[in-house]
Amino acid sequence: MPKTTSRGRVKKTELPDTIKRSDAKAQRTYAKAHDSAAKEYGEGQRAHRVAYSALKHTHERVGDHWEPKPKGAKGPSDARAKGGRGTSRKTAGGVDANASKQHLYDIAKRLDVSGRSTMSKRELVKAIGKSNKRKG
Repeated sequence: MPKTTSRGRVKKTELPDTIKRSDAKAQRTYAKAHDSAAKEYGEGQRAHRVAYSALKHTHERVGDHWEPKPKGAKGPSDARAKGGRGTSRKTAGGVDANASKQHLYDIAKRLDVSGRSTMSKRELVKAIGKSNKRKG
């Protein structure tokens, strides 16, 4: 199902809930990438994976929505979002695993992740991902 109208506007009713709660740029990025992938590969899981991968280049998941990455932090959020060979590893679920430990700590603080002050960077990524799943 196309995520944009014939005029290129986003069909909000067709978007996943986490993207509906996100800003207009996140919605446009996801919708346009999905429609392009659906033309290339057909409607289905692959089109959705491509759209999420495109979204991970400019946004990161925080709780129940996607937020723009800080200035200068554009690019793939984890090894799988980067694409190419050998990307069958588990993804970080929208958490920007390439972000600084301080940035991850700040996100964990906003999400009220307990024990965050003693966590390593890898542990913060896992904890934020877990919190994101619980919130939706």
